[in-house]
Amino acid sequence: MIAALYVLAQAMPLDPGRHSILHPGAPQGSHIEWLYWVIFWIVFAVYVLMILGFTRAGAKSRTDAIYPLPVFEDKEGDERAKWAVGTAVAVTVVTLFVVLVLSVVTGKKAAGLTSKNPVTIQIIGHQWWWEVVYPNPQADQTVTTANEIHVPVNTPVVILTNSADVIHSFWAPSITGKRDLLPGYSSAFWFKIEQPGTYRGQCAEFCGLQHAHMGFSVIAQSVEDFQAWQQQQLKPAVEPSNDETSRGRAVFLTHACLMCHTIRGTDAGSRFGPDLTHIASRNMIAAETLPNTRGAVAGWILDPQRIKPGTEMSPNSLAPDDLQALLAYLQTLQ
Repeated sequence: MIAALYVLAQAMPLDPGRHSILHPGAPQGSHIEWLYWVIFWIVFAVYVLMILGFTRAGAKSRTDAIYPLPVFEDKEGDERAKWAVGTAVAVTVVTLFVVLVLSVVTGKKAAGLTSKNPVTIQIIGHQWWWEVVYPNPQADQTVTTANEIHVPVNTPVVILTNSADVIHSFWAPSITGKRDLLPGYSSAFWFKIEQPGTYRGQCAEFCGLQHAHMGFSVIAQSVEDFQAWQQQQLKPAVEPSNDETSRGRAVFLTHACLMCHTIRGTDAGSRFGPDLTHIASRNMIAAETLPNTRGAVAGWILDPQRIKPGTEMSPNSLAPDDLQALLAYLQTLQ
């Protein structure tokens, strides 16, 4: 309870980023938005016609008689009804066929992006967070982070997908369509973002208890800013600069943190949980569940099960001084 209150008291709300197909930030998103509006107006026209038809039929058959009127044969009326129904069926079939063709064409446009020199990013879905890897033939030039995907604007990006456990679905609606991540199966897709900004994403395939808290952010920035971020991410963790941060690092390396997380430049090298080498540079923690503030991090360390029940992270019982030292150390990991 104390941990939860600590989080609520100090956590500041952050802008989660755009999260709608109606605010596309990439050509693929624009194609999908166009198809959405085509289908919307078709469905709207059908709805209006049906309401008008029901209204006309109700007004025409309305009667004040106490008893039901006798049924008369009306061959001409039956013929007109057959013609009307047949026409409606034909129009429906043609409309559905047109929508099918437009869907196929839109799908090809959304997937029809190639480049000889794209930015390659590997996304691995876990219960319930996203591992983000920028592969490089040189192992020491590989960047590994979690839940925040940095990309340069106006640059083709190829996403390689995998799942470490169950089926997940990668969906950033302002950028492109959904992509399922299947265990034991790899796939790839492309996108290119034209407008800088933060674009909210979400797992779109039910994957367990905390499926709703498996979000991510795509942060589109200028090429220069992206390269500067990438160079910063390649650096090992900074050395403690005072007694408190030195104690915080010692707490990290002598408690359960060491068993699940990596901090490059230290003895912590487990890949079970997210890489924390530059955790202080991230906007959110726990797969976009909490803002990356001192209070939220403290609550997450002490009792993550109260905040995100079912998460793989276990509660950590730390003395107050050890907790504050650990928080101070984590805040230096920019």
